[in-house]
Amino acid sequence: MQLPLDITLRESASLASFYPGKNRQALSDINACVENRGEHFIYLWGKPGTGRSHLLQAACRLGSEQRQAVAYLPLLQAPSFEPAILSDLGMLDIVCLDDIQAITGRPAWEQALFHLFNQLRDNGGKLLISADRAPARLQLGLPDLNSRLGWGLCYQLLPLDDQEKMGAIIDSASRLGMTLYPETARYILQRAPRDMESLLQILKQLDRASLAAQRKLTVPFVRSLLG
Repeated sequence: MQLPLDITLRESASLASFYPGKNRQALSDINACVENRGEHFIYLWGKPGTGRSHLLQAACRLGSEQRQAVAYLPLLQAPSFEPAILSDLGMLDIVCLDDIQAITGRPAWEQALFHLFNQLRDNGGKLLISADRAPARLQLGLPDLNSRLGWGLCYQLLPLDDQEKMGAIIDSASRLGMTLYPETARYILQRAPRDMESLLQILKQLDRASLAAQRKLTVPFVRSLLG
């Protein structure tokens, strides 16, 4: 489905590229949801950087690869469009709504989301929602919507600890065709911003530099690049 917005899924967003850490069950249930083997409603919440947007975009990408009709809507961009946009999504197979906290307390949006939830349920569609807080803390004005968000599965996504971040960037390097040794991964983690988005961006830059210089990602080489 083509939405009237300039919204594209990140090329790196896939379930396979998500390093789960303590979120393995959430990852498994999202995969089952997309493949029609599990719950049709999943609510994800957690701090920025825990992978909420990655998982929602990855679910849409997997569904699209399986020829399902999908839509991903980042609700932080809600000022750019009207609540009526949700009325066009009820016939889809998968709808992913990112950052639902951006529309709570806004009656027209809450009503539109309530009707979308009912349409998807009646049509056998799947709804994945993300927020920066638990459903009980959304301060919704529509009690019926509040009860709907209590259905299905709800997961708090937990951030990766340092050891898990090392594993994540080593795994990401491997997918890029690079060998990243633990001592180099540790060095990067000590010198770079701690959030995964920044770490993966740095990894891509190192990949380009490594190819250009025909050098392995050793600590001295990375030190020369990161300073």
